[in-house]
Amino acid sequence: MKTDWTGDADLVRSVERAFRPHAAAVAVISPERERTATIGASRGSFFEIASISKALTGMAYRDATERGLVSPTTVLRELLPLEDHGQVGSVSLGSLAIHRSGLPGLPRRMQPLRRNLRFLLRGENPYGDSLVELLDQTHGLRLGAPRPKYSNLGFQLLGHAVAKAAGSSYGQLLRDVLGPGFSTPFHAEDLGEADLTGYGRFGRPMAAWVGEAVAPAGGVRADISTMRGFLRSVLDGTARGLSALDPVAEFTPRVGIGAGWITLEHRGRPITWHNGASGGFSSWIGLDREAGTGVVVLSAVHRSVDRLGFRLLTEFTPTSESTS
Repeated sequence: MKTDWTGDADLVRSVERAFRPHAAAVAVISPERERTATIGASRGSFFEIASISKALTGMAYRDATERGLVSPTTVLRELLPLEDHGQVGSVSLGSLAIHRSGLPGLPRRMQPLRRNLRFLLRGENPYGDSLVELLDQTHGLRLGAPRPKYSNLGFQLLGHAVAKAAGSSYGQLLRDVLGPGFSTPFHAEDLGEADLTGYGRFGRPMAAWVGEAVAPAGGVRADISTMRGFLRSVLDGTARGLSALDPVAEFTPRVGIGAGWITLEHRGRPITWHNGASGGFSSWIGLDREAGTGVVVLSAVHRSVDRLGFRLLTEFTPTSESTS
């Protein structure tokens, strides 16, 4: 795939060498204007947003707490059928939201090493489990120390637990809380013409990372128009569950965490952000909330876009001189 960027001229000039020949889409919102640029994709092309899904799940969780459906002390066995699964049922939603539950990154019964090998050798989807299968994989899990440990399993359980509290599926909950444009396909057969194929770092097409269980942690898809609208709602304060962005604990030294969202200082500015990476996609979303500026980067190749995201956020954030 080799084509030209289209969209806002200033944004195109800033990113035109970043992705060729892979599909990508970028959106920037600042107090002055909104900008979008795409290559190899339309504004309606769907990308895997990977672990940005966790940031969305965090907002759905915080919205549920604000509506009184759950509280940070609600434990998993109150919402999911985990009564006879051992320690996992006693994990609180609040600890899941800040990666302090003591759960591993993935359950051993999922056989993550075997799946990762098939992913590396054949580009297969290492996920694809149903919610029933995910819950079965948690049998007998022993909790570790409640210190910060990034856990895909934790956010899978958090999202599905909050959905149960709302009397909904996770996908429907997400659309109800944050907007109708988010897709959570269970199977590859659920994908449509607008869903892009992702590529590994060496150019191999990769299987889509789809599955009911993984959706809250990394299985959401969206186009740049949906992500730009979502970003706008966060910046203007109309999005639900906004308290998810406010750090409530330390994740690593000088790095705070809210419900999924990370906050750190970059070039003297507090930046709230999350990134994502799946087999064939990379993504980044970040906000300078004080300046009213935000950036979304979606890419159909497994290659980090973090540096680009931070650069664009700095580049398009008005300086104090320009806003005075």
